[in-house]
Amino acid sequence: MSAKSTILKLGGSVITRKEKPLTPNLRAIRRLAREVSQAKVSRLILVHGGGSYGHPLAKQYGIGGGYRDPSQIMGFSRTHQAMVALNRLVVDALIRRDVPAVAVQPSSCVLTKSSRIHVMEERPLRRLLEVGFVPVLYGDAVIDSDTGFSILSGDQLVSYFALRLGADRVVMGIDVDGLYTADPKTDSSARLIPHVVLEELKRLRHRIEEAKVVDVTGGMLGKVLELIPTVERGIPVIIVNAAKPGNIYKALKGERVVGTIIEKGEAIA
Repeated sequence: MSAKSTILKLGGSVITRKEKPLTPNLRAIRRLAREVSQAKVSRLILVHGGGSYGHPLAKQYGIGGGYRDPSQIMGFSRTHQAMVALNRLVVDALIRRDVPAVAVQPSSCVLTKSSRIHVMEERPLRRLLEVGFVPVLYGDAVIDSDTGFSILSGDQLVSYFALRLGADRVVMGIDVDGLYTADPKTDSSARLIPHVVLEELKRLRHRIEEAKVVDVTGGMLGKVLELIPTVERGIPVIIVNAAKPGNIYKALKGERVVGTIIEKGEAIA
């Protein structure tokens, strides 16, 4: 694949109402679809999280821990189907804005091993990009060769595609303005970190590990861990608040926007 892609991740906390199980944030989904449409980015891959659709069911049935009990079989089906329902809302909103979105189910093309992507059939996705479609994937319940099944996070998909497809950049849309010195939702003294280089990101990882985040896919720590190989490859990442109108549009257009830019670089002494 000669031309490189842009990878956009929309967090589940933005497109759903996390305090209400199986409740979408339709206003946010429609607005974000409009911003993606207006940005007119070529070779775009969109990945979204699960929020109140995927996480509660995955946690209830212990899907992330692998197969232990026959009752989990139905839990796997319910978790996957919830994500299909959310994905349809996202894809429908994009199509209404004339974005040629095509849903791609990770559970149909990915096999994990100990919760890491082991095998993925990439050829259809690559062809979709070449023709001009926008593949839309999501965190999903998938089959695992070691544990029976597992949860494949959207963040892992983002990192995988960035490395495999040689992305130009990654845009992460979450529900805060970027990386902070502390959790901005609980600590009023938390300060936004506007620019981070690789070595600083690795140090930040250890600080985030001290925070306790309830999220079956790892929360902010999971994002940082998944981003490290991407940044090591020299692919820049920008984290912005997708809950604020205009931010995703600006990030996709390469315009100035409040957020955190992460790149390989060198730490300033």
